[in-house]
Amino acid sequence: MTIHNLGEEQSILNQFVLELREVDIQKDAMRFRKNIERIGEILSYELSKSLLYTSLDIKTPLGYKKISVPQHDIVLCSILRAGLPLHQGLLNYFDKAENAFISAYRDHKNNDDDFDIVVNYLASPSIQDKVLVLADPMLATGRTLENTFLALQKHGMPKQIHIVSVIGSSDGVEFIKDIFPENTHLWIAAIDEELNQKSYIVPGLGDAGDLAFGSKL
Repeated sequence: MTIHNLGEEQSILNQFVLELREVDIQKDAMRFRKNIERIGEILSYELSKSLLYTSLDIKTPLGYKKISVPQHDIVLCSILRAGLPLHQGLLNYFDKAENAFISAYRDHKNNDDDFDIVVNYLASPSIQDKVLVLADPMLATGRTLENTFLALQKHGMPKQIHIVSVIGSSDGVEFIKDIFPENTHLWIAAIDEELNQKSYIVPGLGDAGDLAFGSKL
């Protein structure tokens, strides 16, 4: 797996990550969602550089011009519900992409720190021989991405996989290296070193779904 940790570079991306993490700023849900969307746009731009391109002849009012454009069929797949703002950022740039959505959540059966990942909804086009872009804002343990990939395989096998995340843990990144094909790319805004006892990223930013859309029962 090729890891593109864009937080290691100096860019405006880091300002948006700061605003997601900072406890007073992140209370503004609309701003929180917008910053995730912005990060999705930046990661989309960087991801687009790795795609294959083809040259087209176009007609302008004053002549003709060759322009290189991506030649792939792209499917964007986001994990509900926290993935929705990130999905919108991706869709702002890959506006011709097909779209897939999956519901995956942690099920704490015994109300303790152990949990299973439950997938109970999937809507997806065929991903056979297409470019699959998986959007999961918080890459904690990596098990949600593992179960999402397994569920999607009944819709075909993509020829290329890109994972897009806002914040991940070192453990989660190491875990998915063994799950996804070797030529998979991870595009991420920041990687934190620690997972706590409940498998939340530290320092992280908290629960992205709750911050974006409100608390849940």
